[in-house]
Amino acid sequence: MVNALAAPAPAVRSLLLDRVHSPRPVPRLAFLLSDLNGGGVQRMVMIVADALTRRGAEVDLLVCDPRGHLKADLPRGVRLVPLARSNPLVARAIALGADVSGIADLARPILTPKHASATIGHLPALASYLGSARPDCLFAATPFMNIEAYLARRLAGVPLRLVLSERSHFSGGKARKEWRQRNLSAAMRRAYLQADAILAVSHGVAEDLARAIRIPRSLITTVHNPTITPDFAVRAAEGLDHPWFAPDAPPVVLGVGRVAYQKDFGTLLRAFTRLLRQRPARLVIAGKGSERQLSRFYAMASGLGVREHVELLGHVRNPLPYMTRAAVFVLSSRFEGFPNVLLEALACGTPVVSTNCPSGPHEILAGGAYGPLVPVADDAALAHAINETLDRPPDPAILKARAAVFDYESAIAGYAALLLGDVLEERGTSTHSDVRLRSVPALAADEVAVS
Repeated sequence: MVNALAAPAPAVRSLLLDRVHSPRPVPRLAFLLSDLNGGGVQRMVMIVADALTRRGAEVDLLVCDPRGHLKADLPRGVRLVPLARSNPLVARAIALGADVSGIADLARPILTPKHASATIGHLPALASYLGSARPDCLFAATPFMNIEAYLARRLAGVPLRLVLSERSHFSGGKARKEWRQRNLSAAMRRAYLQADAILAVSHGVAEDLARAIRIPRSLITTVHNPTITPDFAVRAAEGLDHPWFAPDAPPVVLGVGRVAYQKDFGTLLRAFTRLLRQRPARLVIAGKGSERQLSRFYAMASGLGVREHVELLGHVRNPLPYMTRAAVFVLSSRFEGFPNVLLEALACGTPVVSTNCPSGPHEILAGGAYGPLVPVADDAALAHAINETLDRPPDPAILKARAAVFDYESAIAGYAALLLGDVLEERGTSTHSDVRLRSVPALAADEVAVS
């Protein structure tokens, strides 16, 4: 999936070599995932797991459901460990028993049927794995999985480092955000304060998390995603046989992502309809969706009278050739964490337009310096920004230079530091991972003054 560099980065290499004199010279790292579908969390875990395996670590990929698009891309050397599913009622009882003093905080997300965790049944198997394999570190991401990783460590009763990660804006965006705030915040706070490190993919995600679940911002480390991988240029240069991307064809407006509420392609479609009143263009969206979602989108396009100018490609394993040839890339999301596709488009030298959604676009585009930022769900503002960008596209070299700021090696070094027991100390308010390493002891919940 990802080609390794010729040699590991000095920061990562030194972190691994420093462990030669430890009881286990080669660190074993465990990454926890719900499944192997092509979501942002899964792709980033695959990239990090691949990089650290190539640099000398033993990596286990723990999955509740081993099916999905990414199974074929499992990095060489990474061991896939499917977690068996127990009776969910038994698993819930076990979960509550793992932290009896925290039942008041944990009861709602564990026992509430509405929006309940789909992975709680795998908790006993996760605890069993930790007890037998005894990895040096367990990494999890997203609220439910993070809470379950914390409980599994308690059940296993073995010393290991726990790194929890937030990938999206917790308090805003989702239709069920009030439920999440009411039912998950206390459990998240209890689990996260017991973690050895908390990782956020953007400063916006970190600040929102600290405010929403009431933990000190200083406990959260921002490490941007290792998006621009070493094989990026090769993948971007792949051929593309699609008539709409021919040199003499009308300009293509491109969107990439799941056809879902978060991505708000409905607003993009309405903006595109406005754009067609001013110039010829085509809209292409690459991303999976259910048959119902795709049918509803095409029905909306027909209702707006633009169906013949719109195409949904479905799941595309490598969208970079489309980005390279598009006239403009548009992120129309209601919320994000760190939108990899926006950074990928910049790295292709493609002009971008984005909503100023929480969180990530503002950091990547430096407040609009590298592409317009428009209000969420404002199709008129989005159409205007797209039209202006098509009229006056920026220099591709400037866009590529901006993407290079979020470099792969710094991100991998950041992950390695957190997973192997060091913590990144951020300097200033830079929008990229400008960091140095220092060792600190883990903080227990009762040692932290909650702000």
